[in-house]
Amino acid sequence: MRCAPDVLGHVMWRAIHEGASAYSQAQRTAWLPAPPSGDAWAAKLAGQVVYVAEAQGAPVGFVTRAGAYVDLAYVLPDWQGRGVFSALYPVVEAEARTMGQSRLWVHASLMAQPAFLAQGFHVIAHETVERNGQTLDRAEMEKRLT
Repeated sequence: MRCAPDVLGHVMWRAIHEGASAYSQAQRTAWLPAPPSGDAWAAKLAGQVVYVAEAQGAPVGFVTRAGAYVDLAYVLPDWQGRGVFSALYPVVEAEARTMGQSRLWVHASLMAQPAFLAQGFHVIAHETVERNGQTLDRAEMEKRLT
């Protein structure tokens, strides 16, 4: 990781809270009430492989992988639809293949599902999760690598 964890927490928060979304403001707030920061956030990122896309010297998006699980994938609102995820994902997959992973899987938000579908993932199951009194729809998705 080439940038501070708190900076990536801010990218994540902006990606969830700014711009068009399939989720209500109440759902977004329940999902992530504040930008992740501090020791627990740094430890979470330190336990994963973190891929960061930068433009003009600042991060515009990132993806994390823990083994075969793609845990986090966020792009700043101003950079969504501009190929940031499409540039990051092949690196994620190539390294997963090198590590001997036979598949990648993710719990994708409604907003992230099209990006993962475009990379060859398919939906295993749709699900609803509860966060801070709100329900959020998402999908478990996977891509076979072998």
